[in-house]
Amino acid sequence: MSDQNHPGPIPGEPRDMQEKVEEESVNDATRLSARLIYEVIRRDGEAELTRPLVSLIWSGVAAGLLISLSVLGEAIFRTYLPEADWVFLLENLGYSFGFIAVILGRMQLFTENTISTVLPVVAKWSSDVLRRMVKLWSVVLSANVVGACLAALFMLESGAFSDPMLEMFAELSRHAVMMGAGESFARAIPAGVLVAAIVWMMPSAQGSGIIIITAFTWLIAAGDFTHIIAGAVEMWYLVLRGDLEILRAGLEFFLPVLAGNVLGGTAIFTLLAWGQVKNEVPQGSEIEEQP
Repeated sequence: MSDQNHPGPIPGEPRDMQEKVEEESVNDATRLSARLIYEVIRRDGEAELTRPLVSLIWSGVAAGLLISLSVLGEAIFRTYLPEADWVFLLENLGYSFGFIAVILGRMQLFTENTISTVLPVVAKWSSDVLRRMVKLWSVVLSANVVGACLAALFMLESGAFSDPMLEMFAELSRHAVMMGAGESFARAIPAGVLVAAIVWMMPSAQGSGIIIITAFTWLIAAGDFTHIIAGAVEMWYLVLRGDLEILRAGLEFFLPVLAGNVLGGTAIFTLLAWGQVKNEVPQGSEIEEQP
């Protein structure tokens, strides 16, 4: 029986053209090496470090707004699904909605930056590149938090949601935010690792990016791990509702989760990403900052 997936030579076609087609087929079937994945993410990180400040701010605010789809999706599932043991696994799929919108929309999400913009710093260590990374982190984090606050305000005050949905927002928010500083920090580490893993796998996703994002963000929700930006929507919802003091929110949730996400995100970079390729890649090129 002939192999229909690999037809023989085409009569009349030049041999060099056939070889070119075969070479392209081999390249398409070959997985990206760790070095090539590193290079894709490093270049992406360099591009982020040179983006204009205004672009970072607007992109960060948009990401903070749209990540609220994770809270909305989970709340809709929990409100309308019947009570059963298996519902917990299904309702956490709703948590993936915001991440799909933000990551595929190429918006600035702080936890993605914990790996992509670290790579240029390690590839070409200098105080200038480090300063730009810290500046980008600060701008994106602030913009994300502002966007999350606006999303929480809309959820609470717009009248777009029914009373059962508003109560479900509050229930989900209390579960995510009010667990104490130590537990918040510990649960933030795996979330940082999982988001960094998404960043590391996306260059070789080949059209399956939405599956990767869905699977790994579902794992964050199902594992009750804490994410600083999605959690910021829930934090602001409780603060604006009057259920949580802003100081307590910062000390017991925001700062511990921020530290845990950064630790987890940079740990996977240090141990898995850079460790695989540090002896295979040259130093990075100069990075020119845009106004």
